[in-house]
Amino acid sequence: MKTVKDYMELPYNYIIKPINDESGFYFYAHVLELDGCQSTGETFEEAYENLKEAMEGWIEAKLEGGFDIPLPVGYENFSGKFIVRIPKSLHYQLSVEAEKEGVSLNQYALYKLSH
Repeated sequence: MKTVKDYMELPYNYIIKPINDESGFYFYAHVLELDGCQSTGETFEEAYENLKEAMEGWIEAKLEGGFDIPLPVGYENFSGKFIVRIPKSLHYQLSVEAEKEGVSLNQYALYKLSH
């Protein structure tokens, strides 16, 4: 069984983004893998520090309750391949555009997804 410190040292994915809404401007932070583990701060750094503190409490509560704690999602969990179903008309359109560009449909789809 791991301790809170052990989990805190793992490479979890922190997501911190600026928010400007009716409450004002602040930074919202959460841990991708830990559902409900979140915090805010007036600056990026404050949101990050507050998130680490929230994360310690979140992990401690889960451990005390006997719950499993998700491990970080890393690149080794992905093959680089996925299947997506699209309408025939879009398949046709992308195939024609790829042909015009002189590249494979896979190369063209990768270009479109990354831009």
